[in-house]
Amino acid sequence: MTSPSIVLHSVAIDTPDPERLAAFYCNLAGGRVTYRSDDWVETQYPTGQRLSFQLSPDYVAPTWPANTVPQQAHVDFHVPEYEAAHAHALSLGATFLEDESAHADFRVYADPDGHPFCLCLEQPERYEAAESTPQA
Repeated sequence: MTSPSIVLHSVAIDTPDPERLAAFYCNLAGGRVTYRSDDWVETQYPTGQRLSFQLSPDYVAPTWPANTVPQQAHVDFHVPEYEAAHAHALSLGATFLEDESAHADFRVYADPDGHPFCLCLEQPERYEAAESTPQA
């Protein structure tokens, strides 16, 4: 069976304020707004990834790590080292949730709406190995 042409365009994040959250992520990772409407903002980042932000007036923030209100997704950002990225994220309004003591390769934060995201140390060897592995 031949697969149809399906291209991942974006990951959408619910928020009570699409403009504010789009600005947070654009400032965090060097993105730019590519589209906006009354209830939707699309952004794109230097390496081509896209995040979209959808108005959700009844949005309730996840309660990570407690699972009272579960997270449904989170975004990982690669960084060459923690300190500069950590300071930058906090200066934009992120909340630091968990350090790397239990896992050396990532730290957990929450964006201004409470969505968890991670700053992950770059691990090029992980992706070089994946590129040489045949697709399932």
